Amino acid sequence: MLSRTSRLNLGLGACLSCGLATAAADAPSVHVYNWYDYIGATTLKDFQRDTGIQPVYDTFDSGEVLEAKLMTGRSGYDVVVASNFILPALIKAGALQKLDRSQLPNLKHLDPVLLEKIRANDPDNQYAIPYLWGTDGLGYNVDKVKAALGSDAPVNSWDLLFKEENLAKLSQCGVALLDAPAEVMPIALHYLGLSPNSSNPDDYKKAQALLLKLRPYITYFDSSKIQSDLSNGDICLALTWSGTVFGAKQAADQAGKGVKVEYSIPIEGAPLWIDNLVLVKDSQHPAEGLTFINYMLRPEVTAAATDLALTANANKDATALASAEVRNSPNIYPSAEVIAKLFTLQPQPHAIERVRTRAWSNITSGR
Repeated sequence: MLSRTSRLNLGLGACLSCGLATAAADAPSVHVYNWYDYIGATTLKDFQRDTGIQPVYDTFDSGEVLEAKLMTGRSGYDVVVASNFILPALIKAGALQKLDRSQLPNLKHLDPVLLEKIRANDPDNQYAIPYLWGTDGLGYNVDKVKAALGSDAPVNSWDLLFKEENLAKLSQCGVALLDAPAEVMPIALHYLGLSPNSSNPDDYKKAQALLLKLRPYITYFDSSKIQSDLSNGDICLALTWSGTVFGAKQAADQAGKGVKVEYSIPIEGAPLWIDNLVLVKDSQHPAEGLTFINYMLRPEVTAAATDLALTANANKDATALASAEVRNSPNIYPSAEVIAKLFTLQPQPHAIERVRTRAWSNITSGR
């Protein structure tokens, strides 16, 4: 039998445990949804240490997944990272909150050029804070492409992908495309000399015909496998995001197995994307969400994300803090001449979105 003292101590211990559990449950938190590998390695731990707010962090690998989750509502998230081309649809649907800029003193660090570019998707910069940015382009295995097409392979042109005679040869070593119709279809339109933001259904028929002609030579459509497959030499060409290729190149170099990966922004022009920090409309922790966004705007925090994601940032005071390898790369930070040829993507009316979705289904299934 327990003594009176033992029971008292047990009771006190139980009460203390209850108090700690209650305190943990009552501690402020912020729920964040972001791309994989898109934040500094210690940022979440540092954020909690510096603010006392517990971050609850999840990742995704598709903009379509994010958009669907936010459009459905009650996502459970406070802050998400949304690409520029889905912002208008999210704003129109009332899925985002206007940002209280008085709570974001670190806005002073943002690059005004990037703020101006995002106005095309977020008029008056009311909802979105530019975070990281990059391009869609071509990732390729240097030696395998040369073996298939010779030393004159057009690695700096969309011809490498969209000319059937090139792709037929490259299919022997593996070709992958993003599973992202909102990005791939506009690139096909652009290659055909049409507007990448076309609202003409007939234009999408032309893009579908082009991609269906190439479909037999495409190994797969997937947004998450490309990085590892490029770095391992399992594919030799991919239409993908710039950061994915830089990650594959870094992994291949570290592995030391002789796999040489490079990235090119095609000379014809390519999509410019900007990923943005936004506050969800039905956020349960909006004050903590604003604290998180403001924290992410610290130059040293943004620089850590840039180095990990191997992706340019929109923070004019962070670039100098990034590694020399990143800030001096012309593919990560393109020249003004290259930037002039980049184009931003716009959401389309629902009728066109349905046309594009049906076309993509036909393309991926090979029908």
